[in-house]
Amino acid sequence: MKCFLIASESAEVLFYWTDLEFQQNVQEQYGASQEEGQGLPAFEDSISTLFAPIIISCSTMLDRQGDSYTCFTTENNHIYVLHQFDECLYIAVNGDGEEKEDDLRRKIYVMKKMIEVLFGMVTLSGTLLRKELRPQDTEQRARLWMYLQGLLETYSNLRENDQSFLVEAVERLIHPTLCEQCIEFLERRLVQQLNSSVERAGEEVLHAFILVHTKLLAFYSSRNASTLTTSDLLALIIMAQNMYPSNVDLDDQSPEDVDSTSGSGPESFYTPEPSPSEGDSSSSERPVRGNTPVFEFVDPDVQMAEDSLHTLELSPPDPATPRRVFLEVSLRDGLYPMMPHSMYCLPLWPGITLVLLTKIPTSAVAMSVYKFLEAFAKLEKRLSENQGSSAAGRGQLTIHEIRSKLDRFVKALGPSEVQSAQLQNAWTEFKNKAFARGGPGFTKELIPCCNNMKTQLCGVYRQCFLTESDMTRRLSPSLQERAQTMVQEKLLDWKDFLLVKSKRNVTMVSYLDDFPGLIHFICVDRSTGRMIAPSLSISERATSELGKGPVAQYIKSKVWSLVRTTRSYLQKGYSTVTLRDGDFYFCYFLWFENETGYKLEAGDIPVLPDDSAPIGMLAWDYYRKLLRYYSKNHQGEAVKCYELLTVHLGVIPSEIILQHCRQLASKLWEPSRNPLL
Repeated sequence: MKCFLIASESAEVLFYWTDLEFQQNVQEQYGASQEEGQGLPAFEDSISTLFAPIIISCSTMLDRQGDSYTCFTTENNHIYVLHQFDECLYIAVNGDGEEKEDDLRRKIYVMKKMIEVLFGMVTLSGTLLRKELRPQDTEQRARLWMYLQGLLETYSNLRENDQSFLVEAVERLIHPTLCEQCIEFLERRLVQQLNSSVERAGEEVLHAFILVHTKLLAFYSSRNASTLTTSDLLALIIMAQNMYPSNVDLDDQSPEDVDSTSGSGPESFYTPEPSPSEGDSSSSERPVRGNTPVFEFVDPDVQMAEDSLHTLELSPPDPATPRRVFLEVSLRDGLYPMMPHSMYCLPLWPGITLVLLTKIPTSAVAMSVYKFLEAFAKLEKRLSENQGSSAAGRGQLTIHEIRSKLDRFVKALGPSEVQSAQLQNAWTEFKNKAFARGGPGFTKELIPCCNNMKTQLCGVYRQCFLTESDMTRRLSPSLQERAQTMVQEKLLDWKDFLLVKSKRNVTMVSYLDDFPGLIHFICVDRSTGRMIAPSLSISERATSELGKGPVAQYIKSKVWSLVRTTRSYLQKGYSTVTLRDGDFYFCYFLWFENETGYKLEAGDIPVLPDDSAPIGMLAWDYYRKLLRYYSKNHQGEAVKCYELLTVHLGVIPSEIILQHCRQLASKLWEPSRNPLL
């Protein structure tokens, strides 16, 4: 019984997702109320009717009290979590007890993050975002909603089964030799050849990385590139997994063990399975996605426009067409969020993917738009805080500084496009009121003009980066195929090994002698967003140190529960947690170090309200803000933040467990042990 909804203030559905049980429940509820002889209402209408009282109630409370509820539980124990982002209300529902309030809130913030990655600065305009999330064209809307539903399902699956998405940090495949070879290959051969080709249509490859399922084998950034944030990288991994999902059933049939050349266990050898015969080699070399679902028309009287997700037959998108993504860029002159990039996701084999991120030729336009949006937002804030004609002297200086730049920007766009003409009209109106002698000047009367300018700037941004005509300039299909072939040739002898290695990246074997009684651990470098943890396999076919099947599943559930518990304590300001749960003893530590590895004195951790954004690095980078907060008392020092979670057998004395934790923390990040972390 799960549901996720994005709605406007007028209860218009902008996006929805439900599981089968929730869908059947809604259809039974509203189907029974229909008069005899009438067909069932469109499912989207039923969803809108079901949630309309909640949406209207939230809007009314915000209008009259300036506040609204964020969570409530019904008599049948359904949990509703709500959050208003500008003009869009996000609602997450759970009725089967599998998700708690924090899980639903995290899902809301993650979905908001994914929408920002997909639509960029258009999300800053409620009017334009509503049009993007609910296109007029029925087939376009169906395609978009199916894609968003896929992203939500992919994230939920990763969150429940992948430790890297549990703690929201990136896990690398630990094989130093191969990693170094691949990084060198990406730098000196792949990226260099792509950026020197005449078929790149003006695009420049900034980042290239190879994924084995969700784990990072190699990552290379060009010298001109900004650092890719952990938040953006995790979002891109979700998109890559959604495009080419891992087939767990097939993966579990891989050979039972893997070479531990990383130093995480004693040396062993892996013998790959025999190569396929000529008859099936062609099909095994190139991955083929599952067939696109085909939806049949169920009834000519069904309102297709309102129930298009269930009745339209959609053609698959062109695989050579890149996905436009909007990522954070850090340059010398400042931080620029939601800058446009093209994402090319090239499958090498099932489970192994090459991802290219390119800078598009017109990206400078996005930087200008962001500067203008920031200036108008600051001016609007100062105008609303001040009264009378003395409003916002500093704001006036800011607008004077950008006036000539905006004049040149509008002139460069030209009046040919409708959106450019609308921006020009809005700018002329603003100047007449702000700078003309007879105008009101910088008073509160200028606030509507500021709003209009922001909307028109977002419209130009949309026109430049989100229309179909913008996607015509891209790396040519032949260039993409060449890149794909180059990496396939490089990894051909390693592909079987990599698929197994991704399932047994780190094992507990080598840790058991030094740390008897240690069952599991997760260590995270929050400064770089990297994590290391022994693999947790819960399949009946796969065997690990934890056993298999129900035993491994039980340990896994304990680890997931520990992470949820420690986050609740961290939210309350605790950086150390130790607790006993039956036969297990859990520990959690958060600490800071300088560049030399010297542990810094623990300070007070900020206490967050109950309805704050969830702690993590995907939807909202809590740890970046925590590092800034802590670094205030360590000026001129590079501060690093680490987390360690351990699970021990409860019979181990607590003083031995604490000693283990200290030794494990120092051992895990030794350069000689786990390079490239």
